[in-house]
Amino acid sequence: MSASPPPDSGMPRRECVPLVVPPVTLEGRHVRLEPLRPEHAPALAALCEPDIFTWFSRALRTEADVADFIDSACQAAERGSERPFVILEQRTGAPVGSTRFLDIQRDHRTLEIGYTWLGRRVWRTPVNTECKYLLLRHAFEALGVMRVQLKTDQHNARSRAAIERLGARFEGVLRNHMLVRGGVVRDSAYYGVIDTEWPEVKVRLEGLLAAAGAGV
Repeated sequence: MSASPPPDSGMPRRECVPLVVPPVTLEGRHVRLEPLRPEHAPALAALCEPDIFTWFSRALRTEADVADFIDSACQAAERGSERPFVILEQRTGAPVGSTRFLDIQRDHRTLEIGYTWLGRRVWRTPVNTECKYLLLRHAFEALGVMRVQLKTDQHNARSRAAIERLGARFEGVLRNHMLVRGGVVRDSAYYGVIDTEWPEVKVRLEGLLAAAGAGV
């Protein structure tokens, strides 16, 4: 009787070189993403309004809150598990928010895009779309990741619509996933883009930005 083939014989394979995510500056037409630093705290704190953080994992209200947020991000960057950015408006050079790579899985070549928040002035502008475009392009084309995930509160309809608009696929809900904002139990909706899907997602994002006048 012939032996059965190994269970992974028909599965796709990827390079097993550990993922490295060094500091980088990413430039677009509307935004520039630079490494987040403590000196960004005052300008970011000036953007903080309560409704910005309705669904965020923690509410940032004061400059001390923002400084602590940045310090935690910088510590994670030193450990290699995150890579945080300040979002700068190209036209003015002013900070308009923050985002980051997180949950960097070196051995599995995957990461997450998250902790994104924006000042109200740039809501409903191309800023968020261009941020995601720059981060996804860098992740897949420069870093060579296998998968990028995004997550949000299951009940955050605005965030879920924005993620779906990017072309990420809904993958399911993790129930009782997190304790946020001092003890609130959160179910998290997960989305993902894998490397074989990136070319299609890239075309979609470039079309959105072109329609908004970004001309990437």
